[in-house]
This record gives sequence, structure tokens and C-alpha cells, in this order.
Amino acid sequence: MRKIALAIAFSVGLIAPAVAQRADIEAANAKWVEFFNKGDFDGVASLYTVDAAAFPPGSAMVKGRAAIGAMWKGMAAQVSDPKVTTLDVKRLGPAAAREIGTFSLKTKETPPKEVTGKYVVVWEKVGKNWKLAADIWNEGK
Repeated sequence: MRKIALAIAFSVGLIAPAVAQRADIEAANAKWVEFFNKGDFDGVASLYTVDAAAFPPGSAMVKGRAAIGAMWKGMAAQVSDPKVTTLDVKRLGPAAAREIGTFSLKTKETPPKEVTGKYVVVWEKVGKNWKLAADIWNEGK
């Protein structure tokens, strides 16, 4: 009985931080969408680590917080209404996680088209906040 209790306590000890990580990451994603929709690309950039890298489809890698903010500002001229859905968060340690998810957005063409795709993000905990360290996405399922 004691072994079962220890196994349960150990499992809860592993699961609780993972659940908290996911909740914190989903909150950061909501903040990202809020900043994007307000046109606050300095705010978007603040959600990335200083040395973050973004890998936009069909384009060169973008490195650094300021360059990533400028990239998203440029994309906002072409798209709107981003939505992200977290499918899985894998804890990689107390200060790192991998997120897999899907996204949708609308083009600013007339008529607008919906674009859907998937993404992978590596998150790092910086102080008390989760920051995007590597961000890659592409269209399709």
C-alpha cells in the first residue's frame, strides 16, 4: 500500500507541473493573439526570448526579438484574426517545454481566405514568464 501511495504521489508531482506549464503557455498564446490584434508588435516581440528564432514558411530564418516583432508587423499587413489551438505541451524540464498546435487566420484579400496550419514552439521559462525560443509553422493539416 505504501508503494502505491508513493507511486501516486510521484505521478502527481510530475503531472502537476506539466499542467501548470500548459496553462501558462496557453495564457501566453492568448496574450500573443491579443497583442497581434491590437497591432502591438513590440508586445508580440516581448513574448519571445532575446535570442529567439522564427522559421516562417518559404522565408529566411528570423533571429532576435526586434526582428521577429518586425516580421509579425509585416505579416499583419497581409493577414488578420489569428487563432491558435494548443494540442500538446511536453515538459522538457522545469524551464523548457515543446508545444504542438494548429492555427488559423484570414487573409486581407477580397474576398478574405481562411488559412490553416500547424506549428511547433520551443518555450523557455525566463524568470517567471514563458517565452517563445523557437517558432516554426506552415500551412496544411
